[in-house]
Amino acid sequence: GGTWDLFRYPGIRSDSDMHTLGFSFRPWVNEKSIADGATILDYLNDTAREYGIDRHIRLSHRVIAAHWSTPDAAWTVEAEHEGKRVRFTCNFLFMCSGYYNYAAGYTPDFAGTDSFSGKIVHPQFWPQDLEYRDKRVVVIGSGATAVTLVPAMAKTASHVTMLQRSPTYIVSRPSRDSLANWLRGKLPDRLAYSITRWKNVLVQQFFYRLTRKHPNKAKARIIDMVRDELGEGYDVDTHFTPSYDPWNQRLCLIPDSDLFEAIREERAEIVTGHIDRFTPYGIRLQDGRSLAADIIVTATGLDLQLMSDIALTLDGESVDAKHSLNYKGMMFSDIPNLALSFGYTNASWTLKAD
Repeated sequence: GGTWDLFRYPGIRSDSDMHTLGFSFRPWVNEKSIADGATILDYLNDTAREYGIDRHIRLSHRVIAAHWSTPDAAWTVEAEHEGKRVRFTCNFLFMCSGYYNYAAGYTPDFAGTDSFSGKIVHPQFWPQDLEYRDKRVVVIGSGATAVTLVPAMAKTASHVTMLQRSPTYIVSRPSRDSLANWLRGKLPDRLAYSITRWKNVLVQQFFYRLTRKHPNKAKARIIDMVRDELGEGYDVDTHFTPSYDPWNQRLCLIPDSDLFEAIREERAEIVTGHIDRFTPYGIRLQDGRSLAADIIVTATGLDLQLMSDIALTLDGESVDAKHSLNYKGMMFSDIPNLALSFGYTNASWTLKAD
């Protein structure tokens, strides 16, 4: 659940429906299926309290190493707590450490960043005192974070530009699941949740397989839906037509067409091009265009990290898990009694983590 506490940028929300991103054993009863980060964090905290998990969490511990002993058939886990080294032993080590670096986001080495007179912000470390009202904002990126930030910031910024090297498939869905809300009024929460969860799983599987079987038709349909949102006069070919087939990379979900609405109302725009360098007043592209900005947001991704780069040793010998064979996304050859919690990339993360 660290993601929903770590990320504090405007508009932070799920990009999967909460009936499948939620836990199988605890119903999601909020009216919105595509939920904001604060509501998801409340759900996590409430779940931890309800099941007594919070009483078994050792806070403010940073795990730095784990050592396996074959004679003892046990792991010794080393952690830092309040400046001291502490150790725990266990027979089985289960890693729920995510897949990215919590201490640093990924930022390309853009030329001229030191010359920019405004503020440069990475979404992973959003300053809570950042004032962007009536400011010109450029958001670099075209993934889930960018399409979340742009409509949220466009509500009060003077103008927001989403600068992308290449387009991403973007699909709009209602933030509320009308069937789920109807069922919850007729059935017990757990039963209504289970029905909605299975409905969403099956529908998502159906459409995923359909797009993989008929990629050209799926691509045309997704792009036509964007054209319906933005009108025939909009350059959909340049800004919303990826060079790859649907689900070669993840699709981006936007709730209630919020990004399209911001573009229609000219509070936001999309610019497709490659960055040459930052300038004192914004960004210059390789084709000579310039984008004026008071604030630049580098929604350029995460720094991938396997098991938080925790040092592993087996009987005193260092071992690197990336050189092992990964079994079903959870275990590693020649590393005993250790598993990794990892989710799906083409469905809700929790479905596979469960």
